[in-house]
Amino acid sequence: MMNKKTQYDDRRYVHFITFSCHRNRTYLDHDGAKQRVLGALNHELMRHEAVCVGFVIMPDHVHALIWIHRIGGLSDFIRDWKRSSSRSIKLFLTDSSQYAKTFPREDPLWKKRYYTFEIETEEKIEEKLTYMHMNPVKKGLAENIADWHWSSARHYVSGKSVGVPIGWPRM
Repeated sequence: MMNKKTQYDDRRYVHFITFSCHRNRTYLDHDGAKQRVLGALNHELMRHEAVCVGFVIMPDHVHALIWIHRIGGLSDFIRDWKRSSSRSIKLFLTDSSQYAKTFPREDPLWKKRYYTFEIETEEKIEEKLTYMHMNPVKKGLAENIADWHWSSARHYVSGKSVGVPIGWPRM
């Protein structure tokens, strides 16, 4: 019998969240798909009174550091983010991508599960930010962290806008 990892959402943690594309497909290869992930994130941050501390969008997965004001709101936040981004991305890819047309239309965009790690210290937040921001560099998608347009690294390096308001949690 497989044990499920217990996910804690009984306090105001910063959640290090990871979710991936169905069958590890690179649905997010296209910038238009990445824009839709960010648009959905913006929308859900407002709806759920959440703060994005950082993020990175890779071709086949997403990492984010999210602080949610409402205790117990993590699963609703992720469900809503995945649902709204999935609808928007599927419409976009169906209209504009030969790649997406090779998959059955009924296939989900995202894997059902997501992974979360609860963070209680600023040191751990900074460690996870570094890990996320280095992801595109390690995968050969960018030479340095500020070159990858689809992460919060530019905000931390130069204060530039990254398409999502970046904040620090009230822990």
